[in-house]
Amino acid sequence: MGIYKKYLPLLLGAAIAAGIFIGSKLNFTDTSDKIFAANSKKDKLNKLIDYIDYEYVDQVNTDSIVDVAVNGILENLDPHSVYIPADQYQETADDMRGNFVGIGISFYIYKDTLAVIRTIKDGPAEKAGIKAGDRILYADGRKIFGDSIHRDSITKYLKGAKNSKVTLKVFRPDNQRKGEEDLLSFKLKRKEIPLVSVDATYKINKNLGYIKVNRFSETTYDEFKAALDQLEEEGITSLVLDLRNNPGGYISTAQSIIDEFLEDDKLVLITKNKSGKVEKTYATSSGDFENGNLYVLINQNSASASEIVAGALQDNDRGTIVGRRSFGKGLVQREMSLGDGSAIRLTIARYYTPTGRSIQRPYKNGNSAYYHEYETRYENGEMESKDSIHVVDSLRFVTPKGKVVYGGGGIIPDVFVPKDTSIENETLEYISQSGFASYFVFEHLENNREKFSKFTKEEFIENFEVDENLVNEFLEYSRINDSEYSFKDHLDHLKLIIKASIAQQLFDSNTSELILNQDDAMIKKVLELEETSSTETLE
Repeated sequence: MGIYKKYLPLLLGAAIAAGIFIGSKLNFTDTSDKIFAANSKKDKLNKLIDYIDYEYVDQVNTDSIVDVAVNGILENLDPHSVYIPADQYQETADDMRGNFVGIGISFYIYKDTLAVIRTIKDGPAEKAGIKAGDRILYADGRKIFGDSIHRDSITKYLKGAKNSKVTLKVFRPDNQRKGEEDLLSFKLKRKEIPLVSVDATYKINKNLGYIKVNRFSETTYDEFKAALDQLEEEGITSLVLDLRNNPGGYISTAQSIIDEFLEDDKLVLITKNKSGKVEKTYATSSGDFENGNLYVLINQNSASASEIVAGALQDNDRGTIVGRRSFGKGLVQREMSLGDGSAIRLTIARYYTPTGRSIQRPYKNGNSAYYHEYETRYENGEMESKDSIHVVDSLRFVTPKGKVVYGGGGIIPDVFVPKDTSIENETLEYISQSGFASYFVFEHLENNREKFSKFTKEEFIENFEVDENLVNEFLEYSRINDSEYSFKDHLDHLKLIIKASIAQQLFDSNTSELILNQDDAMIKKVLELEETSSTETLE
């Protein structure tokens, strides 16, 4: 199987490039002098499109040419100036706004049918009585199953204007097993559905709290603040802020979160634009967690706003950065509409951490090399040893308390945690993150929903165990046991992945993360640091 070849681990590092690196270079030539007789650069491009539109020998979709041209132009600026086509804009905008208008379901396109994984709490679907496992076949009489099914058509029929109504026809497998084969009918009113950016909030132990943030959207700060307030009410004195695999988002959101940890007037961020104008941002209001122990988890896929948070805290000697070197994005983008529903995100400034360091890594070798740097890090041994991280002495900076930090390519953690780069572990991580295990779990739940319906969340966490039979079923389903590698030393990790996937579908991401973190190397390192800190305090 190709997935088990030598470079399988690189699939994980390359994943952050998905949706960011698009387009290719475009080079048109024309012997006509008229093209170059334009009065301005803008006129030249307009004339080129007109010539193709009206004079070219074949019919050409000039809209697609414009899209490729825009991509080509932006690609030659920097890796983070990107074009967002009109057909992708709404989904991108929803993601950053932190909500969308719909019926409130999580679903798979399972075989040729829309299968409900679970309903969103308090959403229209849950209130109407739709259940996990239901197949939605019709929306307002329109067929949404069969060979022609695809996510765009589903989104078109299930999303809509706020308070608009939709009638769904649903097939329920449980009813079929009971001999009731009639379709169920549900009338729903579409509502705003939150796109949650705080994946998990819970206590690791009596004093240590945990918050995982997956991106920085418009709603993230409010979610984060609610999570922090909850943990403080429960008596935590230390906090883990997990920013692993967080690609970033709004700088203003990152600054608001930083504010909770820094004293007033501490420098948070420096930005510098094309004209050389420098803006400095400082902590403002009194934060709610300025004194407790703080641990920020980062890895090679923590980028942009995540690095702003980690860099601001590190440069102010606040907390401990734990993990592996972050992505290395120090460019600021602004979204600009192109008037036809599409937009661009154009780099307008560079940002610097409070000590004055830029963490943007070089991109002079092109976008492909830029987004595949994980391969270089992997091959150089950086995933396994902090000593393998290349630093430049000229980019050496010192924090107020004398800690040495470096610019030029991501945030280097204060405490390094190596990655298990064995092919077995990388394979399991790929299976977990790709959603492959989720499909297996969905099929397992289909045949055992009555059994699992008896579990409360707490009972599931404490008492449910993945037995050998289920593990063997998964090994057979995934066929990873057909490979040349042995997974016998990783069965406990595999059991956690399966259990966490079941929890995700039965309950929520919070329960899933709690289960996965039971065997997490960075969490274990934080617990060691906490124990050391506690001992030093007692002494």
